[in-house]
Amino acid sequence: MSDHPAYFRVLLLFARNSLVRDMTFRANFIIDTISSLAWMGINLAFYVLIFQYTPMLGAGTGWGKYEFFLFLSTTLLINSLVQTLFMANADEFSELIRTGALDFALLKPIDTQFLVSLQRIDWSSLGNLGFGLVLIVYAYSQLGYAPSPVAISLYLGYVLCGVAILYSLMITLAASSVWLGRNQTLYDFWFYITNFSRYPREIYRGKYGDPLRWFFTFLVPVLVVVNVPARFLVRSLRPQTLEDWFLPAFTLFAAVASLAVSRWIFNRALASYRSASS
Repeated sequence: MSDHPAYFRVLLLFARNSLVRDMTFRANFIIDTISSLAWMGINLAFYVLIFQYTPMLGAGTGWGKYEFFLFLSTTLLINSLVQTLFMANADEFSELIRTGALDFALLKPIDTQFLVSLQRIDWSSLGNLGFGLVLIVYAYSQLGYAPSPVAISLYLGYVLCGVAILYSLMITLAASSVWLGRNQTLYDFWFYITNFSRYPREIYRGKYGDPLRWFFTFLVPVLVVVNVPARFLVRSLRPQTLEDWFLPAFTLFAAVASLAVSRWIFNRALASYRSASS
């Protein structure tokens, strides 16, 4: 990817073509957006119900009602970006292999991973991003304070780190289609693994929680995807514990390492691919 401006123009072209395609079937686009927003509204109502019976999600964790709403909104922002940019493309990868369309992707004068990752943009998934932004504003209005510009900048940077980690996991699962054939369980694996990131890392404690927290922090780093950026919204920028220093640094490392490992796996998968015409 040496010609960055050219790749950016290609991305804009993909986004434009996807929007034109979505607007061709406006009713379907509107229904998808409304369905997604309705699902998030139901989830929010569930958490509101939970906080009627407890002041905090996990005793001593610091995740009260509106602090958790900031955590939830961060989850919405990250997942919305991942689903908008990558999910539909990753799910299509096995079909490219089955139909032989991957042959044509390999012949094009552009990085294959870039092409298969971003050629289709799911604009309807951006509804959750808007929902998350509104929820952030509402949560801060109830908390009575606003984040500093530095906290916002760090937050946005770590949101991108979270997107990078989830994308790396997704493209790795998609690349497995080369070895497994028609991998139609991407969404299932995605839900099972990322389900752990939907709740604060602090609640994974005790006999069964500690091994889960260790595994999904350091081996499959999904617990830092939302937890670390959300901390910049709900806590002081001054680190209070060793973990407050370590987790942000580890998240940066995990984002870079995840991208590198997923790139290596993707290239290995392509090397194992056998053309449909052979």
